[in-house]
Amino acid sequence: MIDLRIRAATPQDVDAVLAFWRESAQGSSVSDDVRGVAVLVERDPEALLLAEADGRIVGSVIAGWDGWRASLYRLAVLPSYRRRGTSTALLKAAEERFAALGGRRADAMVLEANETGQRLWAAAGYERETRWRRWVKPLALRAPESVRQG
Repeated sequence: MIDLRIRAATPQDVDAVLAFWRESAQGSSVSDDVRGVAVLVERDPEALLLAEADGRIVGSVIAGWDGWRASLYRLAVLPSYRRRGTSTALLKAAEERFAALGGRRADAMVLEANETGQRLWAAAGYERETRWRRWVKPLALRAPESVRQG
């Protein structure tokens, strides 16, 4: 195990988080840009959890809570820090956040092609849900209220 610090991301972390994801995360999201991460941090300042070691970001997870669902996204660990307890520490922090907010079950989004990720989630006690399929629709971009008023 390594000496990790888990903390919530701040607006000053946006560029570093995006650079970290480019290096460490498999796949990408429609929200993997400055605006997407900035809106996340502004909307829910405790949702984007970062693991730091040796003065740099070595892991991340988005622990989104909407009052109904506890959703996990973008669990990523710097390749040189994998298998050293980073994802375990991030998931523990995310699950503690959800429990404190009243969450009853955590859901994780995992790419079908991400075999490493699937093994990680299974090892963490998560089970694949086969009864559901995800349906998506891209939305037209609209500036958040705080940006429109600013």
